[in-house]
Amino acid sequence: MTTLLPPRPPAAPDNPAKGRPVRAGRARLNRPGLAWTLPATIFFLLFAVVPLIAVVVLSFMTWTGLGDPKFVGLENWQTLAGDSVMLKSLWLSVLFIVLGVATQTPVSILLGVWASGPQRNRAVLSAIFFLPLLLSSAAISVLWRALLDPNFGVPAQLKWLFGDGNLFGHQSTAIGVIIFVGMWQFTPFHTLIYQGAAKSVPPVLYQAAEIDGAGRARQFFSITLPQLRNSIITSVILMVVGGLTTFETVLILTNGGPGTDTTITAFYMYEEAFRRYNFGMGSAIALVLVIVATAISLIMVKASGYDKMRSTMEGL
Repeated sequence: MTTLLPPRPPAAPDNPAKGRPVRAGRARLNRPGLAWTLPATIFFLLFAVVPLIAVVVLSFMTWTGLGDPKFVGLENWQTLAGDSVMLKSLWLSVLFIVLGVATQTPVSILLGVWASGPQRNRAVLSAIFFLPLLLSSAAISVLWRALLDPNFGVPAQLKWLFGDGNLFGHQSTAIGVIIFVGMWQFTPFHTLIYQGAAKSVPPVLYQAAEIDGAGRARQFFSITLPQLRNSIITSVILMVVGGLTTFETVLILTNGGPGTDTTITAFYMYEEAFRRYNFGMGSAIALVLVIVATAISLIMVKASGYDKMRSTMEGL
């Protein structure tokens, strides 16, 4: 007896108009061409690569902004290597970064975890707390400069608390003011990062911890913090880069003083280039700033293992 088999269906055509079948393993995805990257590539070249090349070239020249630049070789770099103010500015920049991370990170994590919960009036309080994000650094610095003015501000009225009231006249208090103002301005931004990360933590982990009898403190340290690992690394890298490029806050609050006690590297670059009209030296300082920021970021990424993470889930 002969068994009749159904006819084999024809292979699906690769191009219906031409009727050619698709061969196994040779199907191609319809991906956008390189032309789609041209706008972003041109923008990056014009506003990032070209200015950086110009800074590198100018660091080997002397120029006051008028006339033609003159090539001086390594003179700017030799002067910079023996400049005590430059070395002090690098140390102050590192100090600002350490203090900024130490103050902003714990507060941002706690506020972010709290804002991700179902508390009553959470949305209203979060919206009020995030108001500093709407203001520029210059506006915030002007505000706090007026509030902390030694003659007419709060310290002048509360000398029993602030001593002579001149918070900008001593290095320790001037640094403290800059760190506080930076914390007041940027903590809401990092809080948003941790709020989104905390919301992505699977609720089943907390449910299992509650069954095991873990309290809120134990859940926070055993579940929440480990799950926020990726976000903590990202937030700290942003703080490091932001700390190295802080400028307008120092300019408006302390103007680098008293003396050079708050002259960080970014502010020193501004002084050399736009106050002393030494654009060659200013370019060399800017290049040092770029190198230091890039090196610190790469070291942090490598040391934390962030570049080896493949999971799209927070903390895994």
